[in-house]
Amino acid sequence: MMRTRPLKVALLGCGVVGSEVARIMTTHADDLAARIGAPVELAGIAVRRPDRVREGVPAELVTTDATALVKRGDIDVVIEVIGGIEPARKLITTAFEHGASVVSANKALVAADGAALHAAAEEHGADLYYEAAVAGAIPLVRPLRESLAGDKVNRVLGIVNGTTNFILDRMDSSGAGYSEALDEATALGYAEADPTADVEGFDAAAKAAILAGIAFHTRVTIDDVHREGLTEVTAADIASAKRMGCTVKLLAICERAADGASVTARVHPAMIPLTHPLASVREAYNAVFVESDAAGQLMFYGPGAGGSPTASAVLGDLVAVCRNKLSEATGPGESAYTQLPVGPMGDVVTRYHISLDVADKPGVLAQVAMVFAEHGVSIDTVRQQGRPDGGGEASLVVVTHRAADAALSSTVEALRNLDTVRGVASIMRVEGE
Repeated sequence: MMRTRPLKVALLGCGVVGSEVARIMTTHADDLAARIGAPVELAGIAVRRPDRVREGVPAELVTTDATALVKRGDIDVVIEVIGGIEPARKLITTAFEHGASVVSANKALVAADGAALHAAAEEHGADLYYEAAVAGAIPLVRPLRESLAGDKVNRVLGIVNGTTNFILDRMDSSGAGYSEALDEATALGYAEADPTADVEGFDAAAKAAILAGIAFHTRVTIDDVHREGLTEVTAADIASAKRMGCTVKLLAICERAADGASVTARVHPAMIPLTHPLASVREAYNAVFVESDAAGQLMFYGPGAGGSPTASAVLGDLVAVCRNKLSEATGPGESAYTQLPVGPMGDVVTRYHISLDVADKPGVLAQVAMVFAEHGVSIDTVRQQGRPDGGGEASLVVVTHRAADAALSSTVEALRNLDTVRGVASIMRVEGE
């Protein structure tokens, strides 16, 4: 039996995602009511610039006073899609204090202050859902938090930023340089006017923190995530990866240590074999690979950003939260019972691809190999090639066996001090094997 009194929803933000949420809530109102068991009513839309509200958004619902909207007392659910830390944090906690549950797409806030937000939600008997914060329409948070709750997740590895995947895909498929590929991404609307959050890995790092926290039942913030962007990736790196049967992706990697005593979370470019499922993820798509004890290997794939995909995730959370409201219950809160420490990047073990500019003369390879041996890093393959223009220099590419990141760092530092090494052209990890 459907309840006749509608559940009232406040929407904070009406940009690309918010306007799509408002549109779907209006056009699919009957379907949403049938799924929830009660009608849902869009009771107010808070914006900063009312003159920029998109066509089709009911003008009578628009307000610039977001605080007053969340304080109304008759609001059942607040949808927050404004992004950033403040005023989003204050508005969310105010919503909890006035009896509302919250659906958010705010990865930056959840990654920075998720523990405090969960505590505030629990204190006031409210829900905090944020499926849309991680990978757009791809269901990741709920499967990790609920479907795999009885399993032990050991690793989460994925492409969680569409802009960087588009750039690297273009560099791989067309031979374009980084700047050229970024310009194309900007022209097509995949990259913002200021692409820093994407290309420097901040966006992916926030998502990695959220995924690691849920997967390993421990608290991980964005400050715990080792982060490297892709601005230093060159066409030569892409070509070298191809020679190895690999491609380059910006990966978010969250791992449980072999002894189970700690976890690590990192974001950086890496070479992965073309045989790995993530290697075939093209354009601006996202994909995440989850490895667990019982379920084995699972892969989640789809559009990771954009108005409609993100709105889909928001509305999925809205349906779940509204159902909880009707049953006077709350869904899963924060699960951080393990309280595992986040280990340093130096403890991470993987393979490496190192490109060196060296003097083109006898004995150089032996010197370089000795440095690797002295630091306990085993060499798998070596490729040396003289430069076409001569000049007494050569390119030396070394691919290692698995080694700790700290050992590799000390090796590279020692290599820089060799007279025969003119420079370290690039260092890239090799993952997914």
